[in-house]
Amino acid sequence: MRTITFPNGRVLPAIGQGTWYLGDSPARRDDEIAALRAGLDAGLTVVDTAEMYGDGRSEELVGEAIRGRRDEVFLVSKVLPWNADARGTREALEASLRRLGTDRLDLYLLHWRGNVPLEATVDVFEQLVAEGLIGQWGVSNLDVDDLADLPGSPATDQVLYNPSRRGVEFDLLPMLQGRRIPAMAYSPLEQARLLADRRLGAIAADAGVTTAQLLLAWAVRGGDVLAIPKAASPAHTAENVAALDLELGADVLAAIDARFPAPRRPEPLEML
Repeated sequence: MRTITFPNGRVLPAIGQGTWYLGDSPARRDDEIAALRAGLDAGLTVVDTAEMYGDGRSEELVGEAIRGRRDEVFLVSKVLPWNADARGTREALEASLRRLGTDRLDLYLLHWRGNVPLEATVDVFEQLVAEGLIGQWGVSNLDVDDLADLPGSPATDQVLYNPSRRGVEFDLLPMLQGRRIPAMAYSPLEQARLLADRRLGAIAADAGVTTAQLLLAWAVRGGDVLAIPKAASPAHTAENVAALDLELGADVLAAIDARFPAPRRPEPLEML
């Protein structure tokens, strides 16, 4: 199983489980819970959520899915930027912990940069680490200039990354690599839109894999990115798991580059 290593030495599988939009539909709830549990069974122990997702419904669903299995999970959530001052961060964390049914997070992220000074957010993050309420802190959707302003060293920067969103390869990913900070890739399938790309489908077929597996193997190919695709059914989870052992040949990578060229100049950080 392909893994990545966090700055504190924690080794994790290079593919986790995203939960954006999970919990929004009561009709899909059982399948979504089953998908998360199937992921844990298969070793996809990183589960990423946020207070923003469904106004807490995602966290509630995750809490149900991991009930009785908390120690198996590397649990990640995020604080909204307008909540990220000293008092707001604590209140947001307490609410997330209640919804998740746990007493701690393994990783807590600032969802994106807002008007609260980064120093204030990092100060409370460090206090929460000292108190054992979170294991590590990190950020999401911060670009190179934002990271330069950030006091301290985050455990990760979670960013939008897939073949159609490669701007981070020019400067942000090299910056993180130089500091030995892994990136987390959200929407590695571009919210499933890339699954309809005919050229990617042909590349995947020639390689004997599905398009989703191609995209996930591409995202984690360098050993310093953790991808967090969403799976809404156990079958989708099994498809994602198979990508952990997939090595893409030079010809496959070249074909993807031809369809989606790497950036040649700095580009603004993209977000969804």
